[in-house]
Amino acid sequence: MELVARLCSGNPHKLDELRKALPGWTIELLGASDFPPEQGSTHYENARGKALYGREVGDADAWMIGEDSGLQVDALGGGPGLHSARWAGDEDPIDRLLRELEGLGERAARYVCELVAIAPDGAERRGTGTLEGRIARDRRGSEGFGYDPVFVPAGEERTVAELGNAWKAEHSHRARAARALRASVVAT
Repeated sequence: MELVARLCSGNPHKLDELRKALPGWTIELLGASDFPPEQGSTHYENARGKALYGREVGDADAWMIGEDSGLQVDALGGGPGLHSARWAGDEDPIDRLLRELEGLGERAARYVCELVAIAPDGAERRGTGTLEGRIARDRRGSEGFGYDPVFVPAGEERTVAELGNAWKAEHSHRARAARALRASVVAT
């Protein structure tokens, strides 16, 4: 299905991943400089808020896609969760994560992604994706971004950063959410 969309984000890494996960869709960054703050209590609420903002300021004939994702670590009570991008403040987020988990045996974690797309006519579609795994004891690998150098997917021994961008394009939480979103849009 051909579709023109704007990703309501300034993150080029997420744009690249969604372009790979949604072949046939033409996706560009919204191009806004002043996105509203993320104030939702769930990833869905944050993603929806971004898409609604895009619907207000973006091209009238394009779909608007809001995305929100995060890392949930069981030993941290589900944190950093909604605050994954800002959780560490000025500190490197991986350094803080490894420090917080130092000495702990429980390292189960998951990546979660919510995508909300709002059509030119206001119809809303949603896609959710989760990738279960654990946090490694040290950073490994050079591909991906964010927490990828320490996230080991279930059934794997290598981190996402070691598995690489091609693996991530097929198996990540964002790729899974994109497939669910695509199925929701195609079903209409």
